Amino acid sequence: MSEQDPGSEPAGTEPGAKGRANIGVTGMAVMGSNLARNLASREGNTVAIHNRTTEKAERLAADHPDAGFVVARTAQDFADALARPRTAVIMVKAGAPTDAVINELADVFEPGDIIVDGGNADFRDTIRRERELRARGINFVGCGISGGEEGALLGPSLMPGGSAEGYATLGPILQTIAARAPEDGEPCVTHVGTDGAGHFVKMVHNGIEYADMQLIGEAYDLMRRILGMTPAEIADVFDEWNAGELDSYLIEITAQVLRQDDPRGGGPLIDKVLDAAGAKGTGSWTVQNALDLGVPVSGIAEAVFARSLSSDPARRAIGQELPGPERPVRVEDPRVFLADIRGALHAAKIIAYAQGFDEIAAGAGKYGWEIHPGEIARIWRAGCIIRARFLGTITQAYADDPGLVSLLGAPVFAESLGKAQQGWRRVVAAAVYSGVPVPAFATSLAYYDALRSPRLPAALTQLQRDFFGAHTYRRTDDEGSFHVLWSGDRSEVRES
Repeated sequence: MSEQDPGSEPAGTEPGAKGRANIGVTGMAVMGSNLARNLASREGNTVAIHNRTTEKAERLAADHPDAGFVVARTAQDFADALARPRTAVIMVKAGAPTDAVINELADVFEPGDIIVDGGNADFRDTIRRERELRARGINFVGCGISGGEEGALLGPSLMPGGSAEGYATLGPILQTIAARAPEDGEPCVTHVGTDGAGHFVKMVHNGIEYADMQLIGEAYDLMRRILGMTPAEIADVFDEWNAGELDSYLIEITAQVLRQDDPRGGGPLIDKVLDAAGAKGTGSWTVQNALDLGVPVSGIAEAVFARSLSSDPARRAIGQELPGPERPVRVEDPRVFLADIRGALHAAKIIAYAQGFDEIAAGAGKYGWEIHPGEIARIWRAGCIIRARFLGTITQAYADDPGLVSLLGAPVFAESLGKAQQGWRRVVAAAVYSGVPVPAFATSLAYYDALRSPRLPAALTQLQRDFFGAHTYRRTDDEGSFHVLWSGDRSEVRES
């Protein structure tokens, strides 16, 4: 602990501070401290702050005296500083550290109080924690927070899941710090659903983010390798695209990244950066849970696999010896090909979002959550990493048809896909002939064509499974399940 005058208290812990704060934050790493600063900057909020090592909380209060933080040394001090019902946000590492802090707070909180986990938790952990704390009378909220360090400070997109009782107190506080959508100024926060719903939706958000970034990367690679464009020239293209239907935070920052020169000199920074992308796990969770739910999220899956492959030097080294095309396809008119890439990017992006919302709907069905997809699109319009003009269109699509089975069934998206699909095919074909990998573009197109196909080869799969495992099959002209006596006279029998 920092040195102080004998008998003095850390900033904000004067005797009158008892019960003064309407919200608390524990965990003073970058995200936690930025969130605390955001809360303190909003009228009506008084923020108690706490950290396992008190020095971090004291330093934040000293660095930002205008915030009026109430610094707590212990969990009991933290509880005493909060007005009832106590409301505290945990911003610590997911897993065991989160459980430890939850247990510490639960021991000093009372029935009716609210504990919020603002980390990237596995939604199953959130379901468990909510059940355990509910038994003690404490409201537990798993809140997805998107926007990174800047969003936490200036206005994130917030996805809280928990009881209606907890949200009645927490919701108005979160509304004060949430990002505001540029279209209508609405705060980007909603009560997503019960127990783990908020963290489930945040998980899918991150999966869509993976797909979005992969698609942008593939568009960049096509321009670089087939059209021979420089990073600066590609940045100009992304700037132009950002003025239209592809307007988004990720497109905007891509242009900035591509213009960045190496601070050490010698050309664009992108040419000096190792081409091995890291990941923190939420993309993989999205794919794993989609598999469990039986929902295809092929665009997201390919984005996750692309990162894995990029970070596998041994296999990539072997790949350098494999034969491929001698030269890229010759593009007759680069302007036409750029338009095709733009359309393919927009179309594949529609597929990624449609698959993500399909997973959210399936998760809601399995876990008993009442999630309104239009509300999810609404709160993603600002603050979060995937914020984009495009999300306003999704919001409107669900407003026009609340029972929409898939985004692809909305006329606006069906029309966009129809306009883009020929150019999309040309892009994928040119990439294949040139040996340029476009896994997300290609798998999204395959998904589109699978949905379009009146008949799929799954009939053959049914018969193969019946042949080797007697798994039965269904017919188009009769009800029930059937089996062929493959090892006998090959007659058909109806399974009871």
